[in-house]
Amino acid sequence: MDTEQFLAPEDAPPLGRSRTDVLDMLRAADGPLGVREVAQRTGLHPNTARFHLEAMVEAGLAARETEDRGTPGRPRIGYRAVADGPAGRRRYRMLAEMLTSLIAATMPEPQAAAEGAGQEWGAYLAEQPAPYQRPTAEEGIGKLTAIMDGLGFAPRAEAEDGQYRLCLRQCPFREVAEQHQDVICSLHLGLMRGALARMRAPLTADGLDPFVEPGLCVARLSASAS
Repeated sequence: MDTEQFLAPEDAPPLGRSRTDVLDMLRAADGPLGVREVAQRTGLHPNTARFHLEAMVEAGLAARETEDRGTPGRPRIGYRAVADGPAGRRRYRMLAEMLTSLIAATMPEPQAAAEGAGQEWGAYLAEQPAPYQRPTAEEGIGKLTAIMDGLGFAPRAEAEDGQYRLCLRQCPFREVAEQHQDVICSLHLGLMRGALARMRAPLTADGLDPFVEPGLCVARLSASAS
């Protein structure tokens, strides 16, 4: 066990020497680092490096990212430091709660308003294809997965007979969604619909099932006519 302790930002629990070294490494890196990279650079066993990395994700000090390899096989998981750490997360959570409660209390149709805002942002985040071009359903779900991954949802796509499930395993607004599920989930559904429309993907986002398991929401999508 590490004997030397170092304080994380604000009131976070103290970090041991190894975990502090890993966090410093993530902060100095140009991009996300994988478990093997961290293990090689620190001399830690890969399982120990993974343990530290996942603990820092839980503490809000690091974020997990799935990198698109472009080749068959499991995608590479990378880790990066979170700029503001837990203090920044608390500030953004408070802002999200304030805005969400305002929408819920003052809008005549808060769900419709949230979905509309999500569609606008989904269209902004998606890349529009060239004229007369459109992605296949598989390409569309891949692009949508990349967008949701970039937003921190840790998504995983599943397909069967023209039906798709986008498993969102890490909602970045989980605490707010637990209090204002109608607004937050409508916003996320609208975001997916706006992104699919922008990229002209032959897919329809039929619905979003929140919290089917602790920490897991499932978006239901189906292939539409080209």
